[in-house]
Amino acid sequence: MFLETIKEILTDNYPILIIFIITLVLVRFFYLRTHHEKVVFYKEFLMIISICYIFLLFQLLTKVEMNSSSGFNIIPFQEIFRYEIGSRLFIYNVFGNIMAFVLFGLIISSYIKPKTIVPPLIISFLVSVTVEFVQLNIGRSFDVDDIILNVLGGLIGFLLYIGFTAIKNHLPKVFQRDGLYNLICLVIIVVIIFYILNLMGVINL
Repeated sequence: MFLETIKEILTDNYPILIIFIITLVLVRFFYLRTHHEKVVFYKEFLMIISICYIFLLFQLLTKVEMNSSSGFNIIPFQEIFRYEIGSRLFIYNVFGNIMAFVLFGLIISSYIKPKTIVPPLIISFLVSVTVEFVQLNIGRSFDVDDIILNVLGGLIGFLLYIGFTAIKNHLPKVFQRDGLYNLICLVIIVVIIFYILNLMGVINL
């Protein structure tokens, strides 16, 4: 169910996403050219992918579903324990809310490079609260459990950032070179292009 939702949001938004990516690439290209800054391909790629992910995340979180209902829950864990542990609804609503903000926490941590957990905690909390209030005003519900799960996901993202940074710093020099990361990103780009072409019906995979 969770993977189906990701595929659905990509399918619904790929036209505007293509325009969005092209705009980002062009603006960034001419910015670097104008200011004569060194271009590190994989860093530019990760920056654009991060922006696109956050864009799609908020598209997903503000999507109004036909069977959605408006409500207001301020009792912690009430909705979490309403689902049977291990069920599809539990995975979608609990695991899904956590996973959605894991990458968010990783992205913001990679950008601000915090020395403590406080900045990602505050950002994840305030963004999640904002999302819940917006949802309440577009026909969906405000749920404190979603905030708890989103913040937990953001904190996991911060811990992953700490872990990845430590691992990268202890890797042999050959695995810290930009060329290796550039090659990995090129492979990912090829996969993304084929996936988008498949969504557009240009090719059939």
